[in-house]
Amino acid sequence: MTHVFHRQLNTTLPRAVSARGISITDADGKSYLDASGGAAVSCLGHAHPDVLAAMHEQIDRVAYAHTSFFTTDVAEELAADLIEHAPAGMSHAYFVSGGSEAVEAALKMARQYFVEIGQLQRRHFIARRQSYHGNTLGALAVGGNQWRRAQFAPLLMAVTHVSPCYEYRDRQPGETPEQYGARLVQELAGVIETLGADSVIAFVAETVVGATAGALTPVPGYLRGVRELCDRHGILLVLDEVMSGMGRTGTLHACEQEHVVPDLMTIAKGLGGGYQPIGAVLAQGRIVDTFARGSGLFQHGHTYIGHPVACAAALAVQRVIRRDGLLAAVRRQGQALTSRLQATFGDHPHVGDIRGRGLFQAIELVRDRADKTPFDAGLKLHARIKRQAMQCGLMVYPMGGTIDGQRGDHVLLAPPFIVTDGELDAIVERLARAVAGALEGLPAGSRA
Repeated sequence: MTHVFHRQLNTTLPRAVSARGISITDADGKSYLDASGGAAVSCLGHAHPDVLAAMHEQIDRVAYAHTSFFTTDVAEELAADLIEHAPAGMSHAYFVSGGSEAVEAALKMARQYFVEIGQLQRRHFIARRQSYHGNTLGALAVGGNQWRRAQFAPLLMAVTHVSPCYEYRDRQPGETPEQYGARLVQELAGVIETLGADSVIAFVAETVVGATAGALTPVPGYLRGVRELCDRHGILLVLDEVMSGMGRTGTLHACEQEHVVPDLMTIAKGLGGGYQPIGAVLAQGRIVDTFARGSGLFQHGHTYIGHPVACAAALAVQRVIRRDGLLAAVRRQGQALTSRLQATFGDHPHVGDIRGRGLFQAIELVRDRADKTPFDAGLKLHARIKRQAMQCGLMVYPMGGTIDGQRGDHVLLAPPFIVTDGELDAIVERLARAVAGALEGLPAGSRA
């Protein structure tokens, strides 16, 4: 009997009792390799001594102080650290308790910026289909995850969605990646013209798409084209790096690899590594200066923003990443993961695509590799793979609706930055067993 309102009410979950390194152990003594970092969160793995020590020290000093009364040394230190390593022009960090809150804050920050400069007519957000930006109502509205949006649709603000950058399925024969990216930019330009450029607040996008479509990377030049288009019309570019940022793709910020600087950027998961709930919005100096010269306040806030223990955990995580050279490790082990996935699944009859960057990669499952036909959605292949993986002692992040919110299955991998070669071997071997077990369990004829 449980009194926890679990997200799935008809499933009995194993009870986690201990965690260390990249493994979690349940109450029955079974160990699971955390190949997804939970939800791309546990960048340092579990029970890192430096992070635990920093949290204990902060608890002994100041455990909580409401930000309408006080700032704290640790919040100031973390903000300074983040800005020192942020994209050009970023001047301030606004702390929240997670990714959804970060996106919600960024949307309100973007709208208030135009209120501050007297452009009250700007009211539209543009985002992409097959995106995920969080589960609060504002974040859900800009997100393009149809399954999560469906039952709450009447409550969501109107947002215009354009095509995702989904090269595997949407780049046309004979079209180069650059031409495909240019076509997407032209689609966005047409939507901006239809809405009226002076009525658009921001374009919101994940730099590398995470949960909804599985590690979709932008084609060369696409985000630079988006940036130029936004600049031309005075539209803000909000990049969501809640999942793909803070080192996950091999650079601290995923946008570094695109040579693009956003106006607002959301970060979370890898910021604190799961040791405490924390996220942030990184803001360009001109936006913060506009607020300071105008109303002098950001009309937004939550009880636990800037929580001292969360800030201490995040600061320790970031210092460990730099001290231990873990960005280089992500790039190195990312290549190792790619080579293992290619060796195991490259010729698999039901794996159509292997994609991603760094330690943020995915496989997309298909019924037919030749024409990329997905499995019937009713089979819930992604859920079958998750069950099989847990039986194998492996945590992965599968999702359905990869293509359009209904059809398609993928499995996302996001192991901790400290993952070893031996652990990568075990992850891919167990994933292969899980995929095989899930496929073998399908009804007769469903794989033909």
